[in-house]
Amino acid sequence: MPDRARPAAFLGAALLSFFFTDRAHAEFTVCNQTLDVVNLAVGQKVDDADQTDGWWTIGANQCVNVIREELTNRYIYIYATDVFGHAILNGSIDMCIDRRRFSIRGIDECWQRGHIAARFIEVDTLEQVRWTYFLTGNSP
Repeated sequence: MPDRARPAAFLGAALLSFFFTDRAHAEFTVCNQTLDVVNLAVGQKVDDADQTDGWWTIGANQCVNVIREELTNRYIYIYATDVFGHAILNGSIDMCIDRRRFSIRGIDECWQRGHIAARFIEVDTLEQVRWTYFLTGNSP
């Protein structure tokens, strides 16, 4: 390959790499449409077991990608608090959280296992592979 063609070939490869690797990373995104910073925890089935993960901090009018692979679960569960730790959604599904960053397998006996029980809301993604949830501070 002539020396003049190498930069063009490199640029072409870089552009292809950008388009294919940066395309649709966000498969479950939460957008905070409140005026406050919120902390978010997410629950879902992972390898046929319930799992909760947290925390993501989302500024006012900001979005965060919380699940980066295509969704395989119809239902995703979320729990959100304000900066004082008060729940801002009225959920009905008990799952486990912790005060610091966490990944917890199982949702039963939270207190007995040293975790905190919290009430998550259920988000029906309608079996889509990508979903965006808009957090308004009011339960859906």
